[in-house]
Amino acid sequence: MRRRLVLSYLGIAVFVLLILELPLAIVYGDRERERLETGAQRDALVMTTFFEDALEAGSSPDPAAAERYARRTGARVVVVDAGGTSVLDTADDPGRDFSTRPEIRSALAGRTVSGTRASQTLGHDLLYVTVPIASGGIVHGAVRITVDAGDVAARVHGFWLGLAGVAGVVLVVVTAVAVAEARSLTRPLRELEVAVERFGRGDLAEPETGDIRVPELAAMRETIATMAARLRQLLEEQERFVADASHQLRTPLTALRLRLENLRSHLDEEAAGEVDLALDEIDRLAALVVSLLRLARASEQRERVDVDVAALAEERVSTWTALAELEEVQIDLDVDRTSGALVARTVPGAVEQILDNLLENALEVAPHGSAVTVAVAREGRTVHLEVRDEGPGLTEEQRRHAPERFWRGSPGGGGTGLGLSIVASLASASGGRLLLGAVEPHGLAARVELPVTGATA
Repeated sequence: MRRRLVLSYLGIAVFVLLILELPLAIVYGDRERERLETGAQRDALVMTTFFEDALEAGSSPDPAAAERYARRTGARVVVVDAGGTSVLDTADDPGRDFSTRPEIRSALAGRTVSGTRASQTLGHDLLYVTVPIASGGIVHGAVRITVDAGDVAARVHGFWLGLAGVAGVVLVVVTAVAVAEARSLTRPLRELEVAVERFGRGDLAEPETGDIRVPELAAMRETIATMAARLRQLLEEQERFVADASHQLRTPLTALRLRLENLRSHLDEEAAGEVDLALDEIDRLAALVVSLLRLARASEQRERVDVDVAALAEERVSTWTALAELEEVQIDLDVDRTSGALVARTVPGAVEQILDNLLENALEVAPHGSAVTVAVAREGRTVHLEVRDEGPGLTEEQRRHAPERFWRGSPGGGGTGLGLSIVASLASASGGRLLLGAVEPHGLAARVELPVTGATA
C-alpha cells in the first residue's frame, strides 16, 4: 500500500509538471528562434541600404560594413547581383554563382525569405535570411545573412535542463512528502494488521499502536481493542466454565462409582453385570471430564518457556514403557542430535501432555508384538516430535477430521475423542502445529512441529 501511495503522488506530480513545463519549454524555444530570425531579418534590411547604390550603378560594393557585422556577430554576409553572382562574401571570394539557391531565386524575384538548414560541417542548424535589394521597383540583387543557430539551440537546451532540474527537485520533495504521508497512513494499518494476525493465532492482547492521526484508523483501533477485550472475556468465561464443570463433575462421579461398587456385592450375577457396564460408563465419563479439563488448560494463553524436547521424550518413554510391556508393545526412541540443539519454546507442560496423549492413542491401536517409535529431530527453525505406530492407521479423510473435538474413528470406538484435539491445541498455543500422516505398510504418524528457542511463531 505504501508503494501505491507514493507512486500515486509521483504520478500526479509528473502529470502536473508535464502540463506546466512542456508548453513553457516549447514556447521558450519558439520565442528564441523567432527572436534570432527577426534580428537577422532586421539586420539584412539595414544591410541593403549600404549596397543599393553600388548595385544600381553596377559597381563593386564596399565590404567594410559587412565585414564589421560579420566580426561582431559571427554571421556570414553574401551580396549577389541581379544575375545571382556574388559580389561580396565575408566567408569566400566573390564571383560565385548563387542563382541555383532557392532563397536567392526567391529574393531576386522580390520576396524576403528566411529558414533553417542543417550544416554538416558545424553539426547543427544554420538560420538564413535573404532580402532583395531593390530601387524603384527594380531588383538589383539580394543580401543573404547566415547565422549560426547553435547558440539558440544551446540556450534552449539549457532551458530544458533547467526545467528538468526544477522537475527533479520537485519530484524529490514530493517523494519525501509522499513517503512521510504513506508511512503515517500505513504504519498504523500494518500494526493493526499484525494485531489481527495475532488474534488469528489466539493471542488476544490489545493492539499496541502509536499515535494515529487519521480519525478513521483511530476509531478502527478502538473497535479492534474492544473486540479483543470482549473475545478475551468470552474465552475466559468459557475456559472457567469448562474447568469448573470438570472439577464439579469429578466428585459426584467418584461418589457414584463408590456407591455402585458397594451395591454390586449385594446383587446377583446378572444384576452385577449391569452394574459393571454402568461402572464402565462412569469410567468413560470420568476420562471425558479429565480430557475436557486438559483441553481447557491447553487453550489458555500462557507464557512460553524453553524446554529440552529430547530429555522430556526420554522421560515420558521411560514412564510409558511399563504399560507398553503389559500390552506386548515395544517403544523405541529415536533422537537425532546432529542437526542442532533440540530445545523448543512451548507453553509449560505442553511437550509432556503431547507425548502422553500420542503414546496413549498409539498403544490403544498398536497390535501385540508391534513397535511404537518416538522420534525427535530438528529441521531449520522447528523441532519435530513424531509418534509412529503400526496399527490400522487412518484414511486421508479420517486424518483430516481426527483433530476435531469428540471425533472418533468409529461410533463404538473407545476413548473420548479429545486426545488429538488437546495435542493440536497445545501445539498451536506453543506456536507450532500437528500433522497426521500415513505409515507404510500401515499405521499412523502423528507429528508435532514446535518452534526452536528464538524463532518467531
